[in-house]
Amino acid sequence: MAAVLAAGITQIDNAAREPEIVDICLMLNEMGARIYGAGTSTVVVEGVEELHPVRHVTVGDRIVAGTWAFGAAMTRGDVTVHGVDPQHLELALDKVVTTGASVTATPDGFNVRMDRRPTAVDTSTLPYPGFATDLLPMAIGLAAVSEGTSLVTENIYDGRFMFINELVRLGADIRVNGHHAAVRGRARLSSAPVRATDIRAGAGLVIAALCADGITEISDVHHIDRGYPDMVSDLRGLGVDVERAVAPEETLFSF
Repeated sequence: MAAVLAAGITQIDNAAREPEIVDICLMLNEMGARIYGAGTSTVVVEGVEELHPVRHVTVGDRIVAGTWAFGAAMTRGDVTVHGVDPQHLELALDKVVTTGASVTATPDGFNVRMDRRPTAVDTSTLPYPGFATDLLPMAIGLAAVSEGTSLVTENIYDGRFMFINELVRLGADIRVNGHHAAVRGRARLSSAPVRATDIRAGAGLVIAALCADGITEISDVHHIDRGYPDMVSDLRGLGVDVERAVAPEETLFSF
């Protein structure tokens, strides 16, 4: 973004390759920028004098879409996600299929349907197009209710496993060794008060709570709001009994 109006040519090496990067480069090029190599590890930007307004529809949020995909597999549900390209989630959806779900592309998204208890599958995060670290809490949640033992490896974000203690409070059987987590699946989880430590951890706890007996309260949900601005309405639309409550000095979800 800075380079498009800078004098001369800028080269960015080891550039991110995510669809969101490609999308913003596309928009900037529509505005008159000269960006080459979007979606590769080397991006070259030839500076221009000015940009002009355009109308642009941003790419769908693949992490939110992936959250619903894993949630559908965990709850043995039937969920259609609109407004996202399933190719942006190819590896994540392959993992969902490996657990036993069926995934079908639709004209503007995809459908996930699960008819039985998921089967354990190993997961390892890598930079795009590898498995996204932001989806790892959902993968761990899925592993927690799957049949068998899954090995989950985090290669990108050191703090990703912080939420595991919260998931264990819901009855998950997880053993952590460095950046590896061995998850032994259980048929059901159990309710408990838990706390969202970040956006994706909070979302992971939400979908795990759908597989827990009793009422689960999730606090510090302001983290979740940053990535899922209307999650309660979406959950209710899927048939979930959920309410947003204001507790002393904090806001929480109650299932």
